[in-house]
Amino acid sequence: MNRSHFLQSLAVLPFTTMEISSLTTLTDGFGPTETMPALFLGHGSPMNAIEENSFVQGFRTISKTLPTPKAILCVSAHWETPGTFVTAMDHPKTIHDFGGFPRALYDVQYPAPGSPALAQETKQTIHKTQVGMDQQWGLDHGAWSVIKHLYPNANVPVVQLSLDYRQTPQYHYELAQELSALRNKGILIVGSGNLVHNLRMVAWDKLNADNYGYDWALTANEKMKKFILDGDHKALVNFRGQGREFDLSIPTPEHYLPLLYILALQHKSESARIFNDKAVGGALTMTSVRIGDE
Repeated sequence: MNRSHFLQSLAVLPFTTMEISSLTTLTDGFGPTETMPALFLGHGSPMNAIEENSFVQGFRTISKTLPTPKAILCVSAHWETPGTFVTAMDHPKTIHDFGGFPRALYDVQYPAPGSPALAQETKQTIHKTQVGMDQQWGLDHGAWSVIKHLYPNANVPVVQLSLDYRQTPQYHYELAQELSALRNKGILIVGSGNLVHNLRMVAWDKLNADNYGYDWALTANEKMKKFILDGDHKALVNFRGQGREFDLSIPTPEHYLPLLYILALQHKSESARIFNDKAVGGALTMTSVRIGDE
């Protein structure tokens, strides 16, 4: 039976209009495409959403090298949950999950559609754990503050995948490997966090200084970049065994783990490219990574 006959046959069954629409979406699915790139984006301050700076320019420049995705799956440092969830609503809200910033930042809305179909595809792709379908979250600033520079018209559907805070880095890396098939279905996978992220040690009076980093932050960032460019994922997964500089740079793992999600998608034949490679306020780096050919 072909697709049109299948859909016609649904008319004689007791489905509601909404149920038929959902079934139609699922039959459309995500067909095979060329392998999409994958991105780790250092998101830094929420103010990058509305400021004009070199990091924003870097996001825009990289967006010009990307094939147009069917949808985006984003792993953000700012959605931690007990378990693994995907946003499954049609219209995710813009979440302003921060405080103490100018009114203009809270006025920003990023009305990208969601994709229940991609949420379902993601759920079916992951076998390592049961994935919950979330109807409450939306798009947090780790997602929208950077994606809005890639796709300012908010015309690409966005789904978020949460970070299970109970799990180990190795667990996250292995779960992320299961997402690899989505790259061949037109899905752009984005990790959003920071390689070096220690807010307690930020030099707030140095935020406007160009590429200002403490010695430990710069040392850790350089080692991380070498591991990335050498394809040494084992060292990056074992970041707690890399010494004092790494411990200071990653006091908590949530901003670092999205990097592992992107590296886990890298094929052996694929290169990694570094961009936006600067330190901010001593204890943050905006270093970003593209996996895949241009």
